[in-house]
Amino acid sequence: MTSAYLLVSHGSRDPRPEIAMQHLVGLLCQKIRKDLSAVATGRITSQRKCETLIGTAYLELNPQPLHQQIIKFAKNALNSGCHSIKIIPLFLLSGVHVMEDIPEQVALADQALSQDIKIFLQPYLGCHPALERLLAKQLIATKAEAKILLAHGSRRPQAIAPVEAMAARIGAVAAYLSVSPSLEAQVQHLVTAGYKNLLTIPYFLFSGGITDAVARRQQELKLHFPKVNFQLAEPLGASAELVELIWDLLEQ
Repeated sequence: MTSAYLLVSHGSRDPRPEIAMQHLVGLLCQKIRKDLSAVATGRITSQRKCETLIGTAYLELNPQPLHQQIIKFAKNALNSGCHSIKIIPLFLLSGVHVMEDIPEQVALADQALSQDIKIFLQPYLGCHPALERLLAKQLIATKAEAKILLAHGSRRPQAIAPVEAMAARIGAVAAYLSVSPSLEAQVQHLVTAGYKNLLTIPYFLFSGGITDAVARRQQELKLHFPKVNFQLAEPLGASAELVELIWDLLEQ
């Protein structure tokens, strides 16, 4: 491995996203071994070595700010023989976190590190064109008259435009947790239009507090619309297919 890789996510008080992140690290290690024939070439000699060179960091809800997490990881990578690290934001929207917060933290880390190691900030996960195909694959077994693609939302119009386009391509309408239109508004719109079988697609990486909140909202909607059948899909989740997309962005 000529580079070490750092996966950056938002951070959560719920333990499930952290467990999923560690699962992604394991899957990424497996891919590196397979694709680069790491064991045969001696580039990675053990699972422990691999996981030293693939790390996780969090923008929020971590005892250390992100730039300090990056500095620590970079120093460990340098001690392991890597002279560069590639950072990939595991975010689905190009909101303030992706466009401002993470680049600022990366710049702070870069200023504090020596010239012996370089930092490369890779494209964020949500910009990968195959993400839509991965999302659609999870919907094959579901049947619904109408679909709602539910994302977090952003105050940046440029961030939600791709969600609107993706929703249209998979035959859904878009809804957001933090901006309009809300899930409740879109459900009301579809029910008024005569739809009785609705599927909500949570556009999030992992299960956690947010997806639990979405499930509770849907239960409340069932009380308001007892004649409507509500379905709730799973978030994307840690998978070999997701790792393929991450690897593709890391190698750009």
